[in-house]
Amino acid sequence: MERRDFLRVTAGVGAGLTLAVMLDGCAESPPSAPGIFAPNAWIRIGRDGIVTVMVDRSEMGQGISTALPMLVAEELDADWAMVRYQFAEANEAYYNPIMKIQATGGSTSVRAGWLPLRQAGAAARSMLMAAAAAEWKVAPDTCRTEAGRVIHAPSGRSSSFGELADAAARLPVPTKVVLKRPSDFRLIGRPLQRLDLVEKVTGRAVFGLDAGPRDALVAVVARCPTFGGKLTTFDPSEALAVPGVKQVFPTASGVAVVATSFWAARTGRDALKVIWNEGPAASLSDAVISKELDALLASGGRVAHAVGDVGSVMPATLIEAVFEVPYLAHATMEPMNCTADVRPDGVTVWAPTQFQAAPGYMAGGGSRGVAAGVAGVSADQVEVHTTHLGGGFGRRAEVDFVREAVEVSKSVKAPVRLVWTREDDIRHDFYRPIAKHAISAGLDAKGAPVLWKHTVASPSIFTKFMPGFLPEWATHVAGPLKGGIDQSAIEGAVDMAYPIPHRQFRYAQARFPIPVGYWRSVGHTHTAFAVECMMDELAGAARQDPVTFRRDLLRDSPRHRAVLDLAAEQAGWGTAAPEGRFRGVAVHESFGSWVAQVAEVSVTNSAIRVHRVVCAVDCGMVVNPDTVRAQMEGGIVYGLTAALKGRITIEGGKVKESNFHDYPMLRMDEMPVIDVHIVASSFEPGGVGEPATPPIAPAVANAVFAATGRRIRALPIRVATAS
Repeated sequence: MERRDFLRVTAGVGAGLTLAVMLDGCAESPPSAPGIFAPNAWIRIGRDGIVTVMVDRSEMGQGISTALPMLVAEELDADWAMVRYQFAEANEAYYNPIMKIQATGGSTSVRAGWLPLRQAGAAARSMLMAAAAAEWKVAPDTCRTEAGRVIHAPSGRSSSFGELADAAARLPVPTKVVLKRPSDFRLIGRPLQRLDLVEKVTGRAVFGLDAGPRDALVAVVARCPTFGGKLTTFDPSEALAVPGVKQVFPTASGVAVVATSFWAARTGRDALKVIWNEGPAASLSDAVISKELDALLASGGRVAHAVGDVGSVMPATLIEAVFEVPYLAHATMEPMNCTADVRPDGVTVWAPTQFQAAPGYMAGGGSRGVAAGVAGVSADQVEVHTTHLGGGFGRRAEVDFVREAVEVSKSVKAPVRLVWTREDDIRHDFYRPIAKHAISAGLDAKGAPVLWKHTVASPSIFTKFMPGFLPEWATHVAGPLKGGIDQSAIEGAVDMAYPIPHRQFRYAQARFPIPVGYWRSVGHTHTAFAVECMMDELAGAARQDPVTFRRDLLRDSPRHRAVLDLAAEQAGWGTAAPEGRFRGVAVHESFGSWVAQVAEVSVTNSAIRVHRVVCAVDCGMVVNPDTVRAQMEGGIVYGLTAALKGRITIEGGKVKESNFHDYPMLRMDEMPVIDVHIVASSFEPGGVGEPATPPIAPAVANAVFAATGRRIRALPIRVATAS
């Protein structure tokens, strides 16, 4: 019997109801059931009436351990006080139907679960009513559900879900269900208390460093500080002399020091004598990178998208500008870590991961596939236990830390907890790509935009994935690298809402040995900055108010215009700001949601202070408004930190920054007041984890211009003197 079939059947035996719903597009068919999609075991109902929802996404603070159970509980008519959650195993059955892998990213958790999880809840509700009707010998359509009970309407007789669980488990799963109308929702749309709140407040929530065998050995790895560098030789004697250090040996990524405690392992690593071959990247610096990006902009790159004929336009006013953004680290509060136990019969992994599993041909198969490959076992012999994540932001979509932990455990033949220090984390990240944008934009004699030429020079994120499952020639004709253009580098620009009649977008791929990866909102982080700052420059050249200028252009984009109007109204746009303060605006669509922000800023002796941010968001139907507000606030803080402080500096092929003293975060006393306003919407849900980040940098930059009269074209924002 296949493992997933075993779980599906045995979980309900003697314990109530385990529901597996057949959902098209969510997983491939198991070998034992050809032609049928693998079931998704979302719901477990015990005899005690407890409803446990299997959460197949990674909880990193964004609230999906509450939002996803809300979707199930709504259609199930569960008693919310009886609902619990449990993180799902790594399994094809839990592949994200949007991404086709089991991973958390792209603000897809609620979007991907919106229909499947509601269908699962509705199917379970139908089975419970059928079980009650059979027991009472009444027609099922005379029964209804309410707060975890099935009620026979004519007689008033009722039974709890727990009392009916065994009988319901013996019934067939309905192939068709009817979902509630939004007007009938009783949970969706309410600010319900988070299910993970108490365990986090009391310290019971299990994060990566809390998981796995308590007697596991602890490992740290010495890695070459230069990108692409290799180990030459090492002397382990002084490291082995440190009390508690057990083994020192080379690994694929450096030299591992294994000890009985983290402090012993780190002390041993500090005592280690290592000689590195730094390789060709040793000459790489910010100046070299900047020069190469300039050359790529001059080359023109490849055409990604074009409308009209940019060569035929002779604008009355032409503005040319280059916008720059640096490499950025993710700087999650919890540095990378993973516990692995490699045995002859399989592998167990405990990890705060965003990427549990994928088909073997894609990026190594996620955490499960990488663990299987390193250990030399099949994927079915790997268990991945996902813990709470102390921040992810895309960094934990990588699996390098899982690979290291499994490799070290395999070598020492014992469970190992691999721990990264903050310095490891900052200096060995998969960084937000550096980028330069060259934009030429023009107005006609009436001040209307008629020309937009936009070239992006940046490293490619997708290149590292594509060669793993496509031949070299195919990377230029397929998917996210179609035509040799990384779609993640130009998203938010090529699809901008401003209907300028003649526009052209180009992409020039930079190739540096610095690893890059997904960073909260990916390409939108820099395309929104370039586009929205240039729109302000055009408004200034047209001598129009920035909000009015955008509103006129967005006349056929009602959702853009709605959030822009709401943010402007709530910020008091058009009225006098408090003395010494100035306002800037930006609006951007990403991940299926629309966000506008107005930043209220002061500049004193070159010091920038953001006092208030007004945010309006249209994310479609809202599952939990508290979650939406929290994610808007978090996205703004994350983006504001990058806008004012964030920069990874490359010197001699190494990252100069190492910890929060030189890679600072926004501090509590720098935190602005944030007002979030949610647009009522009947559209299906959009994302909320990432869309708040892109607009904040341009909103602040445009406010700084209002304060100083100086255009901001580079991040982090710097002002030489106040006006």
